[in-house]
Parts: sequence; structure tokens; C-alpha cells
Amino acid sequence: MSYSIDQLVIGQKAHFEKTISESDIQMFCGISGDINPVHVSKLAGGKSVFGDRVAHGILVSGLTSAVLGMQLPGPGTIYLGQELKFTAPVYIDDTIRAEVEVVEIVKEKNIVILATRSTNQNNKTVIQGQATVMPPKHSF
Repeated sequence: MSYSIDQLVIGQKAHFEKTISESDIQMFCGISGDINPVHVSKLAGGKSVFGDRVAHGILVSGLTSAVLGMQLPGPGTIYLGQELKFTAPVYIDDTIRAEVEVVEIVKEKNIVILATRSTNQNNKTVIQGQATVMPPKHSF
């Protein structure tokens, strides 16, 4: 289900959870071309400030896209913009919860602003930001 602008309310939330796997990182390397050793080499990751291999920040931020495109507002949503701040590393086997919350509705422009936050299994914030979307005109 998707929500049109008239069905959205301030404070409305949705989330999606996923455990980041080795194959997620490998596939993202192939898709993006980003094979930075901190993502693919145990040795390089161990020598880095993170102490181990980490997932790509943009890979993890893609979980927010899943919430926006599939839940809130849902199918038919047009993603217009995203501000992100990466606040902690994400390691292989971390379970990430991406959550969005409606914080502003601009009906005359059919625009919605949502706070975005991703946390790990220890409830530590790993990404925070704000998304700007255009919800669908009709439910799918």
C-alpha cells in the first residue's frame, strides 16, 4: 500500500530491518565499482580506524530507500533528496533498522519531509538525516 499526501500525518513512522552480509558488500562492490580495501580486505579493515571491514555507507543508506519506496509513503514515491550523516560504522553481520518519520507536509507542492535514522542491533545510530519525497498521487 502507498499513502497519498492527504493520508500522511506528522509523526507517522515506518521501518525496515536487514542484516548486512558478506554477499551484500560483494554485490555492492560490483554494482558501484567501489572496491575500497576497507570494505573488501580483512587486513586493510583491521588496520583502519574501524578495526575491521565495514559496509559502504551508501549501501546501508539504501535501506532508507526501501522504507520510502515500499512503506511510507510507499510504491510510487519519488525520492527527491537526502541529507545524510554517517555517525558510526556498520560491520558485516550487523542488523540495521532504517526508520523514517514524517516531520513536514507541504500539500500545495505535494512534498513530504521525513527524518531518517538507521540504528544497529545495539540501538546505536549509524546514519541520520532527512529525506525529501513526493508521495504518489494515487495508492498502488
